[in-house]
Amino acid sequence: MNKDTQSTPHDVGQLADDARALISATADVAGDKVADARKRLTAALENGKELYAKVREKAVQGAKAADTAVQENPYKAIAIGVGVGALVGYLLGRRCSRNSD
Repeated sequence: MNKDTQSTPHDVGQLADDARALISATADVAGDKVADARKRLTAALENGKELYAKVREKAVQGAKAADTAVQENPYKAIAIGVGVGALVGYLLGRRCSRNSD
């Protein structure tokens, strides 16, 4: 994983924490626009939590299915891995040689 991919969960968590802090900070501020914005932000946070849970569950299910498939067919998994690796290597090799010209 690259640096951006690894920092994404931390960034999302930080964004959620900042949103909660904003909601808390504006709790005593009066006004229809502020109250409406707080409601929308709270709803967005809840929707984000639900979406995160769904995506995480699908990822776990996919990983379990892949693990089961590899355990049931180890030689096929090795062959597929070698084939995909060779294809990616070939394509990257062509791309690198084309860029150096």
